[in-house]
Amino acid sequence: MQRFDGTANYVATDDLKVAVNAAVTLRRPLLVKGEPGTGKTVLAHEIAKAVGAELIEWNIKSTTKAQQGLYEYDAVARLRDGQLGDARVHDIANYIRRGKLWEAFTRDKPPVLLIDEIDKADIEFPNDLLQELDRMEFHVYETKETVRAIERPIVVITSNNEKELPDAFLRRCFFHYIKFPDRDTMQAIIDVHFPGIQKILVNRAMDIFYDVRDVPGLKKKPSTSELLDWLKLLLHEDMPLEVLQNRDPTKAIPPLHGALLKNEQDVMLFERLAFMAKRQQNKG
Repeated sequence: MQRFDGTANYVATDDLKVAVNAAVTLRRPLLVKGEPGTGKTVLAHEIAKAVGAELIEWNIKSTTKAQQGLYEYDAVARLRDGQLGDARVHDIANYIRRGKLWEAFTRDKPPVLLIDEIDKADIEFPNDLLQELDRMEFHVYETKETVRAIERPIVVITSNNEKELPDAFLRRCFFHYIKFPDRDTMQAIIDVHFPGIQKILVNRAMDIFYDVRDVPGLKKKPSTSELLDWLKLLLHEDMPLEVLQNRDPTKAIPPLHGALLKNEQDVMLFERLAFMAKRQQNKG
C-alpha cells in the first residue's frame, strides 16, 4: 500500500499524514475527531483517491444499529413470499441483505471503509463492532456461513465528539484529532479551492473570520467549509474590497453573514455587540 501524502485537492498537515500511514501500518481503524467542517469525512475520500482504492461509505444515524453494517435478514419479505407461494422462500439467502462491512470484506483489493459520525449512534454501537473490526470476520446465523475479509480494508471512523466512545473501542483504534487550521494552513486550503484569488481579499476575510471565531459566547464557531462558502459568495457577489477593509465597527455582523453564522442566538449576539459598540461610539 503506497503512503498517503495528501492530494492536490486536500491539504494534509504532517501530523495527519503520519496518523493515516501509522493506522495503515498497524492495520487498525483510524479514528478521526475534530469540530465539524474540518475535513474528517473528506479525508476518507482523499485517502481512497491517493491509494487508488474503492470507497465504501457507511453514514451513521441515531437509529443505526451495528448489525446493519454486517447484514439484515428480511423475515417479513420471506413470510410474504411464502404466503404467495414464491419458490424463492426455500433459499433463505435470498432474504439476506449485505451491509457495508460485508461489502468491504468481499473486495479483492483493499477498499477504504468510511464509518462516518459514529458518535451519532447509540452508545453500545462501537462495542457491538469490536470483534468484527478486530478479527475482520463475522458469522451469518441464518445461512451458517462465516464471512471473512479477503483483504483487510483501510477503516476510517469519524466522530464529532458528541458523546464519549468506549475505552475498549478506543484501544483498538489509532487516534488523530484534526486541529482547527491555523492561518498558514487555511491559506493553503483557500489556494487549493480558489487559485489566483486576490491576496488582500483573503487576508481581510480571514481577519474577520478568525475574529468571529474568537467572539466569546458563540454557540457555533464557523468552520473551514463555511469560510470557503463565504469566500465563494464574496467573489460571486463581487463584494467591493472596501466593505471588508473599512468595515464600520458599529456593524459587527459581517456581510453575507448567513454563510458564517448558523443560528439565531449567534446573530443576536453580534447584533448586541453592534448595539454596544454604537452606544460606546455615541458616548465618545
